[in-house]
Amino acid sequence: MEPLSYARTGVDLTHAESVKARIARTIEQTFTSDVLRPLGLFGGIFAAPGTAGELALVATIDSVGTKILVANAWGAHEGIGIDLVHHSANDLLACGATPLFFLDYFAAARLDDRVLEELVRGMTRACRDLGCALIGGETAQLPGIYAPNTYDLAGCMVGIVPTQHIVDGSRIVPGDLVLGLPSNGLHTNGYSLARASLRLTGEPDRDRAILEEVPSWSDRPLAELLLVPHRCYLPLLREAIGSHGLHGMAHITGGGLVDNIARIVPAGCRVEIDARTWDIPDIFREIQRRGAIDTSEMFRVFNMGIGFVVIGEADFIADLQSRLGEGWVIGQVVAAQAPRVVLRYGAEDGAVLTS
Repeated sequence: MEPLSYARTGVDLTHAESVKARIARTIEQTFTSDVLRPLGLFGGIFAAPGTAGELALVATIDSVGTKILVANAWGAHEGIGIDLVHHSANDLLACGATPLFFLDYFAAARLDDRVLEELVRGMTRACRDLGCALIGGETAQLPGIYAPNTYDLAGCMVGIVPTQHIVDGSRIVPGDLVLGLPSNGLHTNGYSLARASLRLTGEPDRDRAILEEVPSWSDRPLAELLLVPHRCYLPLLREAIGSHGLHGMAHITGGGLVDNIARIVPAGCRVEIDARTWDIPDIFREIQRRGAIDTSEMFRVFNMGIGFVVIGEADFIADLQSRLGEGWVIGQVVAAQAPRVVLRYGAEDGAVLTS
């Protein structure tokens, strides 16, 4: 069997990064002096008006992606609403911000009352838990664009942070340690590859039969394992924001550990990650086995069990890990030039990924 890859399923991460690098020059033509950080972080950072530079707004926008197709096949949508809010809150957290408000965009060929109500119930529940207001959104019916019985869901979240507490990675220095916090599954990334591996084709009866399968290592059907809502790390880390020893944070989404950590590593530093320091969850091994996917591709696409990363002084990381009662020290920062991130996932010389 020829190994599956993200590109073979239609998602080319390398091409996407190339395009984004080109359009960045155009986007930056709109920047004013109130834009406090360049593109590439987990949110856009803008000086909050009327605060004399003491506060900044952080905004992020995202979607749930093709996890929606799994939810459609299983007929369960509330978790998708939770996914969207939690993903957005984690992006703000990576910049040191806490959420203020959220808006959503729902689009479908035809409005399905039950689906929309479940999604809103999920978003409302997640926003309420985080103290974030769901202040509006857009509901679009676009039969010429969307296929029947499908939909898309996206959202924008805005948060706030004291300017002196913005976390952008610029304080990362050699000697810092990297704490990896566990994910609870795929979160909201890599589902095009996961669906291809599991042979989910969009044919309702066949897909449901596959999703009903219970792997030997679990007592839950594949559908439930795939649809676990994206974990939110804000409740864990809210009190750490502003700590002197906190130097950087990364939300591990599309692009895996290497690409997401690389977004915050300053010049002259390299983050070295050893993937042998934590146990890879079984759901990822199941996806890899069924699709004969190369290990390097798995680490390029999925979070592989690490959903969020905190980088900081050794004493701070030790204290944080002790207080949280979870996580692993998965790497360190060394003095080096490019590549910004090196991830070792095996004992062989070639078992290395770089940014």
